[in-house]
Amino acid sequence: MPKSAEILKHQLFKSIGSPWQDILPEARLDELLAEEGITYRNRLYTPIVTVWGMLYQALSADKSLRNTVKCFTTWLTAAGVTPPSSDTGAYSKARDRLPESLLQRLIPETTEQLEQTVPKAHYWCGRRVRVFDGTTVLMADSEANQAVYPQHGNQAVGCGFPLARVVVFFCLLTGAVVSGCIAPKTTSEIVMSRLLYQDLAPDDVAMGDQAFGSYVDLALIQQQEADGVLRKHHARHTDFRKGLRHGPGDHQVVWHKPKRRPGHMNTDEFAAISQTLTVREVRLKLSRNGFRDQFIIIVTTLLDAKQYPASQLTRLYGWRWHAAEVNLRHLKTTLKMERLTAKTPDMVRKEIWSHMLAYNVLRSVMEQASPLLHYERNRLSLQGARQHFQQILALLATTSNATRQRLYDHLLQDIASDPLPQRPNRHEPRVVKRRPKPFPRMRQPRNILKAKLAA
Repeated sequence: MPKSAEILKHQLFKSIGSPWQDILPEARLDELLAEEGITYRNRLYTPIVTVWGMLYQALSADKSLRNTVKCFTTWLTAAGVTPPSSDTGAYSKARDRLPESLLQRLIPETTEQLEQTVPKAHYWCGRRVRVFDGTTVLMADSEANQAVYPQHGNQAVGCGFPLARVVVFFCLLTGAVVSGCIAPKTTSEIVMSRLLYQDLAPDDVAMGDQAFGSYVDLALIQQQEADGVLRKHHARHTDFRKGLRHGPGDHQVVWHKPKRRPGHMNTDEFAAISQTLTVREVRLKLSRNGFRDQFIIIVTTLLDAKQYPASQLTRLYGWRWHAAEVNLRHLKTTLKMERLTAKTPDMVRKEIWSHMLAYNVLRSVMEQASPLLHYERNRLSLQGARQHFQQILALLATTSNATRQRLYDHLLQDIASDPLPQRPNRHEPRVVKRRPKPFPRMRQPRNILKAKLAA
């Protein structure tokens, strides 16, 4: 069994781990295990094998445990080793044993290392930009999940699915996940994002929509020695005739701390926020062919109008939709994270973290392919990268090193040679064409409905 575990670990490093050969080498994973105090016996599903297995599971169209275990037994057979039982019990227990904190630590670790491979000239005004947004995911309807992540309040008991809210910080340039937060749906996205501000590094720029454009958000971002570029909250009035003017629709004003303390903050946290905040308010003009010009107001702590002119802010905010909404859709829909199968809250969170890690694997592959497309990162298809990558995983795991390198170079070339078509100003109605099946909605728990059928 120790020999099988070592062979399988190397096969996983050579396949799923190929994009992270330099970003997350085997020695660094061993360091993380030691830092987390993780010890284990010599068995097939060691923590490292389990991590790679969960990433394989998240990348696969068939996310069942059975499919993952069958993959492992096939790869071991190809290596000339007697495969273990195809029973999923051992792999399932290994996933349960794996600490959630290890998966969480790997997310910023991989993103930070990936960003270091990007030319600094590609950064916006020399700054790293973080874009954040939130969504919800469904999970298996078990008592344990309902207790922690209750279903929507307008559904009858036993007729809905547990619901969790997820807020994610993305890297604007690479599209990788920087950090995330998971909570019940009753928790506000604003509260969750404020917990994530502590993950900002000095000199970062955080960008969000108008739900976050408040005094408290900008002050908390500034506490991290970072800057915010947020769409102004609709409840705040702006008068460009006042303050220090930098140009038409561009001025600098002083905001005063609100008197009311947010409910999620304690007295000490609220007291630590400064009494005043110097803010720049800028009216941006967003233009699209065939549509009326849209004017929005953003608020920012980037006060230098020469270094950060309105034209650069317009360019930056124009990327927000693709950097937040589209990336979140890829994470949730393309990788099929919107409906999780785990029956316990712990495993639900581990599945979410593993999907974020798998998403970062694909983003790493795409970043390595981007020079072949002159760094037009937005034209690289994440779904195409997933399909190409999934097709060659078995070959990467079981072939020689020379062939593996040739296959990986072919993978990058394939991704770069299959760009998304240029579709400027594309606009599609948000409607569903496929009609639902003619079955009534579930309005009573399943045990009651089954009793009626038996009566």
